[in-house]
Amino acid sequence: MQLSAMFVHPVKSCRGIAFDRAYAGKLGLLHDREWLLVSPDGQQITARAHPKLVTIRVELLPGGALLHHSGKAPIFAMATAYTRPHPAQVWKDGFQAWHGDERVDAWFADILGCDCRLLWLGAQSNRPFKGGPETMSFADGYPFLLASQASLDDLNRQLAAPVTLRHFRPNLVVSGAYPWEEDEWQVIRIGDVEFDVVKPCVRCVLTTVDPELGEKRADGEPLQTLIRTRMLDAGVCFGMNLRARNEGVLELGAPVEVLEQRYSF
Repeated sequence: MQLSAMFVHPVKSCRGIAFDRAYAGKLGLLHDREWLLVSPDGQQITARAHPKLVTIRVELLPGGALLHHSGKAPIFAMATAYTRPHPAQVWKDGFQAWHGDERVDAWFADILGCDCRLLWLGAQSNRPFKGGPETMSFADGYPFLLASQASLDDLNRQLAAPVTLRHFRPNLVVSGAYPWEEDEWQVIRIGDVEFDVVKPCVRCVLTTVDPELGEKRADGEPLQTLIRTRMLDAGVCFGMNLRARNEGVLELGAPVEVLEQRYSF
């Protein structure tokens, strides 16, 4: 098995960037989910309710993120401008992030049609990881999301219209496994970095959003098929949530080794 794709999503719910080489740290891949759109009171805004977010492209430049959207002039969110404390709420986690540039807020508001604020995570995250000593980015619940190309291929064989990896917004993609083999993994190593495979990733309506058009599919796919075929104890699942045991550089083509299985036979 090998690492066949990597994606960094600098702004949560916006389009991810494919990388051949990336740094994997305790917060996730470098720059992943370090910006977040929120309502004025700090509640997260995602593509679940605002699917057009997935059509916004992000270009990482020194010092911040250059934002692109069809029909609009690009705008640069400069991290050093984000110095004002602002509440952020990601699911049940309330914490402090940083607000700065109202011009960027207005740029997003024009696309989404709602009052919003862009927040930066900061040089150091203030979001505790499930009550422990470590911290988290703006990701939903875990630093890394892994998907299997074989599992995607198996799902697509059941769909009238195939979907892409971008429908599931993974960070790490593994090829060369059997379909759904990742359910059995407990500890893996990719290159020199070891990961705990914590739990399956429960999926939602975001999987039905076309990543190119920013529209939800009328047939509810691929979620409807996943409901029929991938209802596990945790819920409707595709992909696995990971935590890194150490840090290091990942490169496409790196070998993927299973160090511990979840089940013994």
